[in-house]
Amino acid sequence: MDISIIGTGYVGLVTGTCLAEIGHRVVCVDNDEEKIAVLKSGGIPIYEPGLEDLVKRNTAKGRLSFTSRLEEGVERGTVVFICVGTPPLEDGEADLSAVERVTRKIAEAANSYKLIVEKSTVPVQTGMWIEKTIKIYNNRQNAEFDVASNPEFLREGTAVLDFLHPDRIVVGVTNDRAERLLRELYAPIIERSFVCPIHSPPSASGGCPSSEPVPFLVTDIQSAELIKHASNSFLAMKISFINAISDLCDKVGADVTKVAEGIGLDKRIGASHLNAGIGFGGFCFPKDLQAFVRIAEKSGCDFSLLREVERINNSRIDVVVNKLKAHLWILKEKTVGVLGLAFKPNTDDIRFAPSLEIIKRLQREGVNIKAYDPKAMEKAKRELEGVTFCNDPYAVAEGCEALIIATEWREFKTLDMARIKTLMRRPFILDGRNIYNREELVRLRQMGFEYVGMGR
Repeated sequence: MDISIIGTGYVGLVTGTCLAEIGHRVVCVDNDEEKIAVLKSGGIPIYEPGLEDLVKRNTAKGRLSFTSRLEEGVERGTVVFICVGTPPLEDGEADLSAVERVTRKIAEAANSYKLIVEKSTVPVQTGMWIEKTIKIYNNRQNAEFDVASNPEFLREGTAVLDFLHPDRIVVGVTNDRAERLLRELYAPIIERSFVCPIHSPPSASGGCPSSEPVPFLVTDIQSAELIKHASNSFLAMKISFINAISDLCDKVGADVTKVAEGIGLDKRIGASHLNAGIGFGGFCFPKDLQAFVRIAEKSGCDFSLLREVERINNSRIDVVVNKLKAHLWILKEKTVGVLGLAFKPNTDDIRFAPSLEIIKRLQREGVNIKAYDPKAMEKAKRELEGVTFCNDPYAVAEGCEALIIATEWREFKTLDMARIKTLMRRPFILDGRNIYNREELVRLRQMGFEYVGMGR
């Protein structure tokens, strides 16, 4: 099929590249000409494991191309995905100006049937506004088009895997034609009939090792739009719940990692998103949580439950600072190292990252900050002032009186801790992600480290 992707951010670039990988002809459109030039040259503007190789391979095969001309993209695609950003406004509501602007341009450029699919995370009833906008601005009378919702469930750091091996595919449609096109589009993934670039070796049939078809849920557009916001809000709620439990564990002398393990073994609950720490970040959970609250309020529904989820998450910064004060006494003029700047491992995304808020708060307390991240340093340098950025964790540790682990990068678990101890002025670790197990904690304490975790 001929596919157009409008927007080449984390969602758009992964979507377009993976659709090309399973055999479709895809053109990705972005008004950022510098980004398009990078993509055409074989590079990618973001870090996502496995993505760069797929971009290069599918570009070389002629299945994936890039342009800054939206008209060209619309002309070439039968199915047009809207994957532009929906950042939060000051009141938490989603800013849909980019969605509206792109929709108008699609309407003005379309000269044949188009299935327009909202892939961006948008408030419920956005599909209705997209349809109205197309009818108003399309230059042809009685133009044929359909609108659909196809929310994404990609996790940064595993986005390629998530796209090609999803838990489910959700589509919201208004007629059989749109459903039929989307079933055809996703057929290789639903049936697992493509040669998987991730799993090696593939199954004897050439597809992925799992033989179970992927659930394909068809709903109305409004329900599909709600599923995305409801899913992210529920996961955020699990994180804030276990973080509230970690505060209680600190008070009573319990270990939140064991509490979470016991809770997670209940099949009705599950173990995912029960890792206590310094809170959730990234562009999805904080933004979608705020937007969902605003959606509910505008519809006359009380979602104070989610307000509390947000409050607990924001309070993690105070928890970290108070833990430091409890062990360092005076923070002013002390040097603290921060390991990890991205909001999670295996990404360079620093949007709403708790680490950045911790750094800014400590700087206001007069703390000198040294920092390191394997992938997010360049982006962090544009957001943070007065921070000493180091080339590796050992340079961060040198002369520090505390070391905060803010992102659970794998390399932080395999550091030469004897060397770290000799470099630090005071061997104190604040493990904001609880990356060490019980045996490792015993070893660290035997080496002479002071250690504080979250709820441990």
